[in-house]
Amino acid sequence: MEKIYFIGINGIGMSGLAKIMKTKGYDVEGSDLTRSYVTDELEKLGVVVHNEHSAKNLEGKTFDMIIASSAIKKENPEYDYAVKNGMKIIKRGELLAKLLNDEIGIAVAGTHGKTTTSSMAATVMLGLDPTIVVGGILPEIGSNAKAGKSGYFIAEADESDNSFLYMNPEYSIITNIEADHLDTHGTLENIIKSFSQFIDQTKKQVFVCDECEVLEKLAKTKDQNKIVRYSIIDKNADIFADNIEIKDGKTSYDVNVGGKFVGRFTLSIPGRHNILNSLPVIYLALEFGLDEKEIQNNLEKFRGSKRRYDVLYNRNGIKVIDDYAHHPTEIKATLQGAKSIENENITVIFQPHRYSRVKFLLNNFKDAFRGAEEIILLPIYSAGEKDEFGVNLEDLRGVIDESKVMIEQNPEKIDEKILSEDSQKVYMFMGAGDISKIAHRVAEKLEGKYR
Repeated sequence: MEKIYFIGINGIGMSGLAKIMKTKGYDVEGSDLTRSYVTDELEKLGVVVHNEHSAKNLEGKTFDMIIASSAIKKENPEYDYAVKNGMKIIKRGELLAKLLNDEIGIAVAGTHGKTTTSSMAATVMLGLDPTIVVGGILPEIGSNAKAGKSGYFIAEADESDNSFLYMNPEYSIITNIEADHLDTHGTLENIIKSFSQFIDQTKKQVFVCDECEVLEKLAKTKDQNKIVRYSIIDKNADIFADNIEIKDGKTSYDVNVGGKFVGRFTLSIPGRHNILNSLPVIYLALEFGLDEKEIQNNLEKFRGSKRRYDVLYNRNGIKVIDDYAHHPTEIKATLQGAKSIENENITVIFQPHRYSRVKFLLNNFKDAFRGAEEIILLPIYSAGEKDEFGVNLEDLRGVIDESKVMIEQNPEKIDEKILSEDSQKVYMFMGAGDISKIAHRVAEKLEGKYR
């Protein structure tokens, strides 16, 4: 039995692969600095998880592979030990690509929306028994990963460190291309080059959102025989949605493929961006032979993965929503979706993610929070970065709208503020750091208050 060691095993991407490898019969071990519900899940599967990064976790043992997450630095004691002792080290993205490339791979990429779209694809196509590795917890399987037996493999493709370039999928979906992770890529032009290569490496069909100008322009330079365009604006797109109706918090719409009506579908999550996300999913599900009724039912049941418009509390006119949005475009799209279904005023509690992102995208935040009546800024979540980019919360407050923005340096006071208010409101907790813990804490306290 081959033995594999994961450095940073509790990460959402790493834990998914660890589960897959364990299910496939490998002896899996790993480490991380803190415990979480993921640790419990792994240990239930028989995975040994160490609660620290230490060379002693590897000493005297033989591992066929060491898997390192992109967050692991070369100075990490386990990484350093593995290098010095000649152990085979590969990146998380390399292992994911190796697994996907051996099957009928469906890779979902894009600056935004890839977790939602890949999760939607996994939910709609569950009947095919695909292998699944996505960046969020799917309620339908209670996990972020599942080992299937059909030969289909649905995965989220990560452009942040270019690890998606290890992939050679049969099919790919690209939701959009924007400037992000500039600390790694440097420029938007470099990001475009990476997506260009990703398109070239896709074997059969590449689904591109026609409403992203950068992506549309890039797609025109490629082999048109494998480009499939989707849109809710351009009726000439290969996949087009129209007759959109929002009623009782649900969105219904007609889907046309090649100019022909294929069915009417309904989403239970808000936002025009989610209609767009669904179009390539519906096309592929039909292409793979799934029954139209099954697709309709599974799509309507889809509530998103955890931390994507995740409603934690909804009573007494108060709603608490936990959402991963942290890039300005994601925030804007999420709020637009919220305004289409929420009747109450929206207060956004936002935890900026990384000093570099705030610095490079500062001006993009100007219009991101339209639709929110109030914005509360929490301290920037560093994600391991040093505070050396010369940007702070006052800078962010200045570009948004000082009249609507307050800064709260102490996250503990968020609980007091919300619990002391009696007005009907929607509280949206946004960010990619540890803000989810605050949202869950507030929801629990509200349950206690109104019990």
